[in-house]
Amino acid sequence: MPIMTTHSELRELAPRALRAAFRAGRYAGHTAGLAPGRLQCNLAIMPAAQAEAFAEFCALNPVPCPLAGRTAPGDPALPDLGHDIDLRRDLPLYHVYRDGALADRPRDIAALWRDDMVGFAIGCSFTMESALMRAGFPMRHIERDVTVPMYRSSLETRPAGPFGGAVVVSMRPVHRDRIDEVRELSARYPMAHGAPLHVGDPAAIGIDVERPDWGSAVPIGPDELPVFWACGVTPQVAMMGAQLPLCISHAPGAMLITDLDDGTRADDEPTDRQDR
Repeated sequence: MPIMTTHSELRELAPRALRAAFRAGRYAGHTAGLAPGRLQCNLAIMPAAQAEAFAEFCALNPVPCPLAGRTAPGDPALPDLGHDIDLRRDLPLYHVYRDGALADRPRDIAALWRDDMVGFAIGCSFTMESALMRAGFPMRHIERDVTVPMYRSSLETRPAGPFGGAVVVSMRPVHRDRIDEVRELSARYPMAHGAPLHVGDPAAIGIDVERPDWGSAVPIGPDELPVFWACGVTPQVAMMGAQLPLCISHAPGAMLITDLDDGTRADDEPTDRQDR
């Protein structure tokens, strides 16, 4: 068995080294706070027969599903997103769905990969968190080393083919005096879901904030409001609703870490982190 690595030990690693640790099976947790300034991505893998409909679904729903990359059928690589990326092995943890139900949570999906598989990389709000933290916004889930709380909302996506369903949102508490600031800052990151979809009363979008569907609840202070961003778990809900015989995603919170700097360039030469 490989020696497991903690989240704190991973914080100084560059993207390529992080992927190597995941590929070696040394970590199976969340990736929030890792590789600050680099694009993290949600993952959706399905047979090529459904790929065009899914691409249309992403195009119709660009806020929860900002498409960063797509593989050729049978090819697990995404060279435009990073050196030597292998979607079969380079995430900490995967979810495997069969006929719409979660069937397995493996660390490696090489045995499930087929010549007709197509992988989609979809931008993640973890990228935006680095900028928010630099601006002094606390990220309570990172402080507590838990996965960000995520909820099925009452908001609906625009359907395409068999894909549709609820918009999933993630939540971060923000001081009520800084709401306009967090809106403006996060709007600069469209590949990380952009500006919040909702601020304030969770019930207005069908949510019980104490009961996330994925991740862990975090406390909201008396001077804070819950702020909800679109979330890349939305495609998982769409794939489950489509009831495909087989499809695969990242485990919520366990992302593909790319070499892209804010979604604009691919390199792996950080100046402030040791690539080891």
